Amino acid sequence: MSAVRVCADTGVCVGSGQCALRVPEVFDQREEDGVVVVLDEHPPPSLREAVHQAVLGCPSGALRLEDAD
Repeated sequence: MSAVRVCADTGVCVGSGQCALRVPEVFDQREEDGVVVVLDEHPPPSLREAVHQAVLGCPSGALRLEDAD
């Protein structure tokens, strides 16, 4: 499995918090407005599927995965 990088477009994020609920090891939210904060741009393989599901479940499409290779 190749390495991935988690990217977030904070200008698109609507602050729903679904990503932070799904994978709190990787995502958080800013206190002032709830916008996504990526805590770990290169999550370990053990979290890869959960991160993928968080990306797919983002209601605004603010999250994406890129190949890190």
